[in-house]
Amino acid sequence: MKVEILTREGCHMCATARTELARICGDFGIGFTEVDVDRAAADGNPEVRAEYGDRLPVVLLDGIEHSYWEVDEPRLRADLAGRA
Repeated sequence: MKVEILTREGCHMCATARTELARICGDFGIGFTEVDVDRAAADGNPEVRAEYGDRLPVVLLDGIEHSYWEVDEPRLRADLAGRA
């Protein structure tokens, strides 16, 4: 199971979502990765910013969009528990 958050530097909603995701993932004993969409674009992957850049933060679960603009905590907890 892979949990990923797409963010942008200076985004206060992204900072809040990152904190929430860290708490939730910590409860399940799993980690997550973070991708800054602007940095990814500068590094040669503009597709991620083009796809998700207008609705950050975005949480991906196993590469599939799970939630955006905020962490859907009840749904994420249920999905993580179902995959554990």
